[in-house]
Amino acid sequence: MSDPNNSNPFAFFQQFFKPMENMQPFMPPLTEEECARKIAELRTVEHWLSMQVGMLQMSIRALELQQASLAALKPRDKAAGDNH
Repeated sequence: MSDPNNSNPFAFFQQFFKPMENMQPFMPPLTEEECARKIAELRTVEHWLSMQVGMLQMSIRALELQQASLAALKPRDKAAGDNH
């Protein structure tokens, strides 16, 4: 399985990272204008996502109120059904 003469316990894992040594960085360096444009784009997306989260939270609250109303009316409807 393992070579007893090999004193490096991480040699097996290092073979996976050797191809990465010559790779380009994930994002190439950007100019100042490109950075500013990218920040503005990401802020726009952030605001849109925040708005969507707000809408989702309102929908959840509305459904919780509806659920609470239905639960509150259930004993009254049951009592009205028993009287008939």
